[in-house]
Amino acid sequence: MDSPSAISLIPPLVVMAVAVWLKRPILALVVGAVAGLLMLYPTQPLELIDTFSTIATGVMQDETIGWLILVCGGFGSLIALLIHTSGALAFGRAAAKLASGQRSSLFMTFILGCIIFIDDYLNALSVGEAMKRVTDKYKISRQMLAYIVDSTAAPICVIIPISTWAIFFGGLLVDNKVAEPGQGIQVYTQAIPYMLYPWLAVLLVVLVALKIMPAIGPMKKAELAAQNGTPIDVLPDVGTEPAAGHHIPAHSGGTDVPAGDQYAVHSMEQEFEQAQQGGKLRNFLVPMLMLIGFTIFFDIDVLKGLLVTLVLTLAFYAYQRLMPLTEMMEVMMNGFKTMLPAICTVIAAFVFKDVCDKLLLPQFVIENLTPYMTAQMLPAIVFLAMAILSFATGSSWGIFAVSIPIVMPLAYAVEAHIPLVIGALLSASSFGSQACFYSDSTVLAAQGSGCNLVSHAVTQLPYCLIAASAAFVGFILIA
Repeated sequence: MDSPSAISLIPPLVVMAVAVWLKRPILALVVGAVAGLLMLYPTQPLELIDTFSTIATGVMQDETIGWLILVCGGFGSLIALLIHTSGALAFGRAAAKLASGQRSSLFMTFILGCIIFIDDYLNALSVGEAMKRVTDKYKISRQMLAYIVDSTAAPICVIIPISTWAIFFGGLLVDNKVAEPGQGIQVYTQAIPYMLYPWLAVLLVVLVALKIMPAIGPMKKAELAAQNGTPIDVLPDVGTEPAAGHHIPAHSGGTDVPAGDQYAVHSMEQEFEQAQQGGKLRNFLVPMLMLIGFTIFFDIDVLKGLLVTLVLTLAFYAYQRLMPLTEMMEVMMNGFKTMLPAICTVIAAFVFKDVCDKLLLPQFVIENLTPYMTAQMLPAIVFLAMAILSFATGSSWGIFAVSIPIVMPLAYAVEAHIPLVIGALLSASSFGSQACFYSDSTVLAAQGSGCNLVSHAVTQLPYCLIAASAAFVGFILIA
């Protein structure tokens, strides 16, 4: 396209409609991408196919995608080991002894999410997997669990200056001359008090966990169903029978894996059913502590921390003679396979984002909001514009990287409060990460908590919008 226009909004609308209608986020993203390419090449089918192929190949060659595949697959392998050795089961039992009801179990989930602040992937995958049997015991819906997990993923990581988010965004601030070399984290830290959305999202989830704020909208329906013993949209055990005590309706549609490939997805629920009943708590805590410790040791590099943890976990389990090495490798491969739906969703989201970029969607939103960008209104407008873009494209880090060169010169030109503007940008990224139906954080929170992706996204969206609305008003008042 030669210039930005309103038609660039069509693909995101198509994605949202298909995702809600069919509950198939991968299919929705592919349809949205194809719809966008049809707008670019309405009479050139060969050009459309060539462009789609080029974009898809470029995404698969992207360093971020390669990193994500390794991290997600590695987490799946580690979680499978924790389950197969009954370490996760032992942790669930220990946690269940401390939890005495719905409030305490949800609050424990929140506290665990705050403790694992290093990375939102680590948070989303480990907290849900560790706590879902505790919350199941007290008839809490998987949707509520996923919301608690998602609300302590990106929002917590954003406001902690030693997380992967802080490292990445601090580097971007230096790259764009917003901070002096070596001062990226310091400038980032100055903006933390002004990251209104993460603070409000965390406050809201505390109120929900303690039952001070009741379940609303679709979440109320999910909670009532769980309390009646018929939970809805629980992630199905593909190729296996449902775990005891879980009614999974035929229409729940938890994954996008084709029927012919169902054998490729190993059921972690079945692993729990088959796990030894005498699992030791140390077989969960030692690997998790190693993961956190090595991630910090390698300058908040989750992949390096994960690789070292996997190697040492294998040695730790071998020393205890829990299983042969060949069995451990098979368990790890099966765990890797369980992450394929999540990995495919994020890959499809990256393809869709590239199509939106070709349609000049970011430029359209920014250009239409630029006239309202005064020193007083700039933070609120920046938050609104970037939140819309992040929500529409499923990109959190990418939108921040694209918007800094545009927003920050404008902020200096109108003499806006720089930490406040940075806080608005980070708030928008956090909102997009949590609220978007197909963002990596949302996908992994649903995966780790064992519920349908679209069901998780729909049930938590009202809470995200409440926090976002309050943040928007807050940016206007503070400026």
